[in-house]
Amino acid sequence: MEFAGIGGFIILVLDIWAIVSIISSGASTGSKVLWTLLVLILPVLGFIIWLIAGPKSSRATV
Repeated sequence: MEFAGIGGFIILVLDIWAIVSIISSGASTGSKVLWTLLVLILPVLGFIIWLIAGPKSSRATV
């Protein structure tokens, strides 16, 4: 039973990290809204989809 609580907490932390990354990305406002809604509506699946195909933050590429 405690595992479910810990798992839920981990998903919550990962979703919050994803939303912060989405908001701070250089994507358009519409894309940010859609990605945020996807992560909020489908926490696990939305996070996985965002991790694979979501807007990337503005990182310096070498």
